[in-house]
Amino acid sequence: MTRVFIVDDHEMYLEGLSLLLAKQPTLQVVGSCQLASQLLQQLPNLSTEDILLLDVNLPDMEEDVLLREIRKIRPEQKILYLTLMRGTRYVHRLSKFHIQGYILKNASIEELLLALKTVQEGGTYFSKEVDILGGENFRNTLTIEDRKVDEILSRREIEVLRLVCKEYSNAEIAQQLFLSVSTIETHRKNLISKLGVQNTVGLVKFALRNNLID
Repeated sequence: MTRVFIVDDHEMYLEGLSLLLAKQPTLQVVGSCQLASQLLQQLPNLSTEDILLLDVNLPDMEEDVLLREIRKIRPEQKILYLTLMRGTRYVHRLSKFHIQGYILKNASIEELLLALKTVQEGGTYFSKEVDILGGENFRNTLTIEDRKVDEILSRREIEVLRLVCKEYSNAEIAQQLFLSVSTIETHRKNLISKLGVQNTVGLVKFALRNNLID
């Protein structure tokens, strides 16, 4: 029996996925939560054999910080990331924390079950749509379906991204949005982290690819 603990901040998605997996005869959903802080509170009560089916973007903690905390508490805990994001640079960032897999949210139930079975048996599973060994053109950017952008980025982050692409400085963006310069700097850092790019050029490429700018 494969035991799964699900973490996702979208309540409807979390409930739907929990119900779907609970119907599978070889699976047991042992719990769920919506926040990283809630996961860390419950983690000591989980078995090391339980698989964390974990959303990459949780609102209360950056993924790097969460993974460090998980590894402090449970170095051997099995982690399968469930996400809308695709792009090898992002996967490589997470892989340093020895995650067992990375699967897209639009994957079929058959693929998700295969991923869970593979991880349960001690293997690793990375979605075929994430070319972890792909060429250089895949390594520096992250792409998502344009209708999903607002699920990855907040409204404010999209506003900042569009102004960055117009070559506004941090001070000009702050004035335009009535925010402090330090807040804009934080938004830019978060954009680079979330989208798995290295600099402003990567942000512009992402915006063009996902039809955020003309």
